[in-house]
Amino acid sequence: MTARVSIQTNDFDVSTELAALQDQDLRVGAVCSFVGTVRDTRALTGQASDEVQAMELEHYPGMTEKSIEAMIDEAHLRFDFYAARVVHRVGRLLPADQIVLVAVTSAHRGESFKACEFLMDYLKTQAPFWKKEQTPEGAHWVDARVSDDAALARWGIQSRNV
Repeated sequence: MTARVSIQTNDFDVSTELAALQDQDLRVGAVCSFVGTVRDTRALTGQASDEVQAMELEHYPGMTEKSIEAMIDEAHLRFDFYAARVVHRVGRLLPADQIVLVAVTSAHRGESFKACEFLMDYLKTQAPFWKKEQTPEGAHWVDARVSDDAALARWGIQSRNV
């Protein structure tokens, strides 16, 4: 696998991505992955006003990939893993659509789990994506969440969102 980062409008197949990431590397004893999906927050709150009908994701081509590549490089300084793959979708997405895949291979599960979680925390707060949710009350841009900044802070990294 040559590409560590893909930003794309089309959906991805998790099995295909994981097989390509592992790519017959016989050192691999662990593959950890995370898939994020568009959720309809009305299902959580019961409030019709929280219905997410669609999400629009935008990015800055070139800058976004470079930023995520730097995140993977930072993860390599912290954790002992072999390979990482980040696939992030942009464009219009509907509830239940896949948004993001973060996957990591290593010799042992602990390093894969830590690196995958680190990358997702970093990605959630620092990657240059802009999200707009469409609800029955109209469209609005999604702000960074304090909980996401706190998740990044536990790795000793200050969010640029503050």
